[in-house]
Amino acid sequence: MESDYFQKIYDNHFFDGEGRAVIAQLTEHLEYNIHNTSKKTIAWKSPEEELNFWRHYFESGRNKDFFEETLRRTTHIHNPKYVGHQVAAPAPITALTALVGALLNNGGAVFEMGMATNAMERIVTDVLCEKMGWEADARGILTSGGTLANLTALLSARRAKIDEDIWNDGLTKPLGVMVCEEAHYCIERAAKIMGLGEKGIVKIPASHNFAMDVTQLEAAYAQATKEGITIFAIVGSAPSTATGAYDNLEAIGAFANNYNLWFHVDGAHGGAAIFSRKYRHLLNGIENADSVVIDGHKMMLMPTITTALLYRNGNDSYATFSQTADYLLTEVDEEDWYNLGKRTFECTKTMMSMHWFVLLKFYGEELFDKFVTRQYDLAKDFELLLEQQQDFEIAVSPASNIICFRFVKPELNRGELNHLNGQIREQLLSQGEFYLVQTKLRGSLFLRTTLMSPFTEKQHLRHLLQTIRATAHSIN
Repeated sequence: MESDYFQKIYDNHFFDGEGRAVIAQLTEHLEYNIHNTSKKTIAWKSPEEELNFWRHYFESGRNKDFFEETLRRTTHIHNPKYVGHQVAAPAPITALTALVGALLNNGGAVFEMGMATNAMERIVTDVLCEKMGWEADARGILTSGGTLANLTALLSARRAKIDEDIWNDGLTKPLGVMVCEEAHYCIERAAKIMGLGEKGIVKIPASHNFAMDVTQLEAAYAQATKEGITIFAIVGSAPSTATGAYDNLEAIGAFANNYNLWFHVDGAHGGAAIFSRKYRHLLNGIENADSVVIDGHKMMLMPTITTALLYRNGNDSYATFSQTADYLLTEVDEEDWYNLGKRTFECTKTMMSMHWFVLLKFYGEELFDKFVTRQYDLAKDFELLLEQQQDFEIAVSPASNIICFRFVKPELNRGELNHLNGQIREQLLSQGEFYLVQTKLRGSLFLRTTLMSPFTEKQHLRHLLQTIRATAHSIN
């Protein structure tokens, strides 16, 4: 009978046995990565090699070692020698909230499908809005990543600042958004999705420290207006992705206020600094923003993918979308905060609010204060270490936990240095002990580290420089 078949699929004893085995494997994974510094961070394979392995695995009769193979063939973010992309080493308890959310599978578009988590979402977003320094009428939502959150914020901006009903009638005139040339590419992508086109993305040059050159704002706005483009929003980065530079939010906010523009802050990576008593000043002026994005899966120790989108005026979060699904959403007299489908792009989303709620409940705001402060301090320590080396140079003094540097030889020109540092990165990737990335800044290739693990120490960074130096000499 078919019911017998599904009884096997949902067998409690199987789940209990497999679950205990996986938890044991993950526990060992954490222990070995955090405390065994000789372990590789990545077992690098080419895309074709990896594809072939999993194709053969899929076609074989194997299944007992699936989780073991997955652990073996992925990047180990908890390893102290992981200094790569801006992805959190999740606090272990959030793996449990992810497990619970995956099994319960309650979406949050309407209250009856998200009773617990929709209430949790209201609580944690209220906490975040309060940290911004906003009044009690501020509101927030959680959504699936910074890219989607930034798009939603710009849709809110257009709805609030443009008189035409573009949501229903379409674009009738050229519109534009101002943003630093060093901002994350998702801002440009969002603007193009919205139909603004290339001309609708008014890029402000970066200054010497790769933050927005706010002295260029007036001229850029005047030029856009001359070209018939109606600017409705300006975006500040907190910080930019490539270098970790924070834009001057106070100056941008004043400019936005002067021209009645929507002021949005992309704080996907560094907005968590609102919790750091030492580094909160980097976000001075954020209290004047109309909307702010903060990723939980970057500097707030959560698994991917969860992002807070916060509004200084809570009413703006309700006006973004005007599509009606009568069988799901009803009009009510009181504030309808609990039916999140009215305010999010997703019609279904994961039970992501549990990650935020459990960390705040179990550990409090102190966790985020200590983590952000530690990682930003570590970047400063790394800067001092680099400055003591004659064969390394820094692109810019770090403002966050992102630092860009490169190995140098005085006899090499820029092209040769670019090639050498690219080769160094490839060698490190194949060796697998460290994982770091690279970026190009004004034509020069730099090695880029983001210090994401709370277990990375100066000794690991010192060893990284020794490894890079030895690799460079082996190449030449």
